[in-house]
Amino acid sequence: MASLRFTAPAAYVLNPLEYAAAPHREYLRRYGAGRPQVLFVGMNPGPWGMAQTGVPFGAVSAVRDWMGIDEPVGRPVREHPKRPIEGFGCTREEVSGARLWGWARERFQTPKRFFSRFFVGNYCPLLFLDEGGRNVVPEKLRAEERRAVQEPCDRALRRVAEHLGVAWVVGVGGYAEKRAQTALDGLDVRIGRVLHPSPASPAANRGWSEAATRELLELGIEV
Repeated sequence: MASLRFTAPAAYVLNPLEYAAAPHREYLRRYGAGRPQVLFVGMNPGPWGMAQTGVPFGAVSAVRDWMGIDEPVGRPVREHPKRPIEGFGCTREEVSGARLWGWARERFQTPKRFFSRFFVGNYCPLLFLDEGGRNVVPEKLRAEERRAVQEPCDRALRRVAEHLGVAWVVGVGGYAEKRAQTALDGLDVRIGRVLHPSPASPAANRGWSEAATRELLELGIEV
């Protein structure tokens, strides 16, 4: 994807798999070597989560204090002045990540117990920001740019699902579920969805943990 070029609304494009490669590799080394039953798939990095820590939904406190990951984070070649990359020194907390990993800690207590059955990834590794610093989700890219992103991301998601051998792929939000349905067509895997934990969602603000637990149980996934 490094060769792709983007236009407005995507004025800034950051790839934490490059400048935050060290914590991302540590996440995979520690927690990506098992045979989980369920793969959670988010959409793409948030400016205060994976963009800072290299870990999907990577709120700093969850990654550092619960997962035990605190690796050096570099700087992107071009970053937005309103969204600086501070790595594990970032003092802002990604709400979505705090909710998702807070739920995992509440339900399973330890990372070992959670990751024995679940793994968490992102569909797209790139963070898109507009000129004002606002997050641009992949579905808001120009049509030809969106298609250029989806082709390698679909292929990567399929390879991850095959490699892990999961029975379920659960989209965190509707966009991730739709991409999973396309990317995994013909693969022997069941696809579901849980509510996205974004603070922009009134339903999530009324109790995301309870909603996610209920939705997983309705799918037949024991939590």
